[in-house]
Amino acid sequence: MRTRTYDRIAAADPDDLLTTGEAAAVLNSSRQHVVDLCERGDIPFTTIGTHRRIRRGDVEALLERTQRLTRDQRRSLWLSYAVAGRIAEDSIAARHQAIENLQQMRVSSRGQARRWLDEWERLLLGPTDRLLTTLVSPSPKSRELRQNSPFAGILTDEERARVLQAWQVAEAEERS
Repeated sequence: MRTRTYDRIAAADPDDLLTTGEAAAVLNSSRQHVVDLCERGDIPFTTIGTHRRIRRGDVEALLERTQRLTRDQRRSLWLSYAVAGRIAEDSIAARHQAIENLQQMRVSSRGQARRWLDEWERLLLGPTDRLLTTLVSPSPKSRELRQNSPFAGILTDEERARVLQAWQVAEAEERS
């Protein structure tokens, strides 16, 4: 049930209002924990009658603050910045390549991976701004999408190597 609730919420608008139970499903916590977060002022809420409602965008913002990106996720994000640049440069060719990749990926995908591929297809067929925003977002949903990225071959091997080298330099600077 929690997976279905998250899937329904993940496709929603950031301004949609969630119940404390729905917010708990997204945060993978108890409903009471969400109530406690509201009472402490850690997450803004409104009341409708006697019930608390929380903006989905605020729940995602809380996740971003509390879940640091792993090393692999930071690496993936840097590569996505480069892919976003390629899409901005030649959206038609990049989308065409990604859609071809999606078709090949669907052959061996199942379960949650198939749902992420469906989401990529919606993004690829939708507005470029939404695609670019998703590519470079640190949100939990974007992190999951990047794990099933259809953008193989968008960057040349040399471009990919340069991006990864720049990322390693940035990581070293961050540690020092």
